[in-house]
Amino acid sequence: MSATQKAWELENAVKLVDSHHDALYSYDADEQKAIQNEQPWRKDPHHFKNVRISAVALLKMVMHARSGGSLEVMGLMQGKISGDTFIVTDAFRLPVEGTETRVNASDEANEYVIQYLQLCRENGRADNAVGWYHSHPGYGCWLSGIDVATQMAQQFQDPFLAVVIDPDRTISAGKVEIGAFRTYPKDYKPPGGQEDDDYQTIPLAKIEDFGAHASQYYSLEISHYKSTLDAHLLELLWNKYWVSTLSQSPLFTNREYSSKQMLDLSQKIRNAEKSIQSSSRGGHMGGRGSKDSHMEKVVRDSNKIAGEEITGLMAGEIKAKLFEGVGAAARSETAA
Repeated sequence: MSATQKAWELENAVKLVDSHHDALYSYDADEQKAIQNEQPWRKDPHHFKNVRISAVALLKMVMHARSGGSLEVMGLMQGKISGDTFIVTDAFRLPVEGTETRVNASDEANEYVIQYLQLCRENGRADNAVGWYHSHPGYGCWLSGIDVATQMAQQFQDPFLAVVIDPDRTISAGKVEIGAFRTYPKDYKPPGGQEDDDYQTIPLAKIEDFGAHASQYYSLEISHYKSTLDAHLLELLWNKYWVSTLSQSPLFTNREYSSKQMLDLSQKIRNAEKSIQSSSRGGHMGGRGSKDSHMEKVVRDSNKIAGEEITGLMAGEIKAKLFEGVGAAARSETAA
């Protein structure tokens, strides 16, 4: 296994399951039917807490998200349920049209799903559709108002999961930026004080939508695994793409995203400055906490951007040191 592949698996915590049985891929129709009949998620809106995604499914979703560029893309995930965990074994893309802010499935896409799953069953794969995924290019992993409505509409065929991938942040960070979510029932009010500890940078243009619907869903813990077949397929993929993996630089690949990040940060700094000046002039005694909150978010965002830029520069320097003069040395040896 190449060092690059090992690094990718370590960054995303991909673990090998039982190499003799590949148990997570076995599908017991009777067990799944019993779970469907019991429907424990109806009694507890927080029943599902974890998601396990196979390495190949993860890679397929990331490559699909990246192929969309600045446009959102959409696909479905196949798998099964085990206790409070979604197990995702595979994923496939849908023929849908997306924009920079939304993606919607058409009748054509629904017909495609039915035909695809039917063909899977005819070929011995009984895995159900357990969720949908889509991309948020450059603005983080969360559910917008449209996403919440889509997920609520899909949960009539519960259990169903929503996954969001940010391809731009994946390239910049070198680790898959991914989130998994479940929406609450319409008549359910989540208990107060349940805030997500994982801070993420949200562009100013998306902050209002992010905050307006954050109480309508919750996130699930994500882990990744691979089977012996996954390991073989990943090795074949790395053998094919290792040259482009080594040669690309996130600083050049993601130049547009980096520029947008800097512009957004400058606007946030100006807004924080205005807020601090306004509260200072007003002489509010309780304004200190608000000031600190504004500045803390700006500092976090700036540190994140600086960290990604430094990582890209270091990667470029290391590659230059490793490969500088390799071609010239080879040519001189051939000439000799």
